[in-house]
Formats: sequence, C-alpha cells, structure tokens
Amino acid sequence: MKIIDLSVTISTDIKEPLPTRIDYEDHREGAKKMGSKLFGGASEDVFLEGNGPAGEFLYLTGHAGTHIDAPWHYFPTCEGKPSRTIEQMPLEWFFNDGVVLDFTDKPDGYCFTVADVQEKLAAINYTLKPFDIVLIRCDADKRLHDDDFVKIHVGASAEATHWLIDQGIKVMGTDGWGWDIPLHLQAEDYFSNPRPGVIWAAHYVGREKEYCQIEKLANLDQLPPHGFKVSCFPAKIKGGSAGWCRAVAILEN
Repeated sequence: MKIIDLSVTISTDIKEPLPTRIDYEDHREGAKKMGSKLFGGASEDVFLEGNGPAGEFLYLTGHAGTHIDAPWHYFPTCEGKPSRTIEQMPLEWFFNDGVVLDFTDKPDGYCFTVADVQEKLAAINYTLKPFDIVLIRCDADKRLHDDDFVKIHVGASAEATHWLIDQGIKVMGTDGWGWDIPLHLQAEDYFSNPRPGVIWAAHYVGREKEYCQIEKLANLDQLPPHGFKVSCFPAKIKGGSAGWCRAVAILEN
C-alpha cells in the first residue's frame, strides 16, 4: 500500500492568529535538567558523555496544525444534549473511505453551496455513502507560511454542511485554515449588515447535528477523487474542543 501524509507540521512558522511556541532542549540541556528531575538530583554526569534525552515543550491550542474539531467546539449543546468532547468521539468515525472534492477552480473566499457539492460529486461519478470522509481541496496548504494564509481558502455554507451530514457524513475536512469562509469576509458581511447567522455559520450547524471537521489538511492534490482510505484519529485530550491528528491517506497498490 501507499501512504500519503495529509498533515501539516506543527511549527511556529504557520501564519495564523493562534500562534504556537516550541521550546527545544538539546541533549546537553536535557542532561542538566533530566538528571536532577528524574534521577534524584543526579548531575549530568550520569548520562553518556553528558548527553541526556533531547526534548521540547509545546505551548499551543488544540487547534494547532492539522486537527479535528469536536462538537464541543461548535456549541455547548448538540441535538439538545451536552456536546461531546474530542476524547468522547467514536473511533469508527476516523477511519473510512475518503472522497476529494476539488474546489481549486473557485476563488479564495468562495462559499460553496449544496449545488456545488453535488456538481463536484457528479463530475467524479461518485455517490456519497454514510461515514465517508469528505475532503475539500483548495490547495491552501501550498501557502501555509504566507502572511495571508487565513484568507485564502474556500469555505462551506451552512446549507452544504447540513446536506453532507444528512448524507451520513460524520467527518469532513479542508486544507484551508477553517471550514467556514475566511474570517475577514465573515466580519465584513456582518458589519455591513449586522444580523444573526453570519459569523461561523457552518460551525454552528454543530448545534443541531453532530459532526467533526478536519482543518489544515495537506497534499490533497496527491490523491485521486476516491478509492482510498483516510485515517485521522484525533489526540485524546480530556475535555478537548479539538485534537491534533496525523491524517494520512492509504491507497492500495
């Protein structure tokens, strides 16, 4: 089989409003600190040639890098019950057949509709089935380190999100920064005509119907439209609104 990495690297280089910090310790630093912490106050001399274990400390949101949003992220309740957090989600959701819908023909900020999704499915001659993992390609990952990264993806409408869930889709994803249209377009729309239902319109679908979304995927251009598996198990974070994942596609030779 062939495995294609669908994840971005968690780093401080991604241009987004929720920054990541990584403090690295090399082997010498690790020897100085770990000897004292783990070996009863021993010095670095206990380690081979003064080289202890290298390590790093990460200060980041659960939404850093490629990650999966849990229903708790969208709203306190879902379908009239307390929303589930990421460690409560069924693992069966996160290993299923994948489908790529190519929206690279649409401009940055485009909000795709139900008709758009149906047109893309017809173009690849595919009918969705329950638990398929639907991936939206706009190649935003190619500009991950650009200053305007958060502005360059297509986004889902609330109606398209509803429709996908109604087809039995539990996990959907994008290689863009977010599932909705870019934040600046949401803000412009709202402040030009303040009204409910503009900000996070697709996210708030999670108040009515339970689903998960993957954000900041990568390498969707390397996949066929369908005929592969997606593995995207999220990190098990207690009470988490999201979990980092190493999403991959698995293709049989």
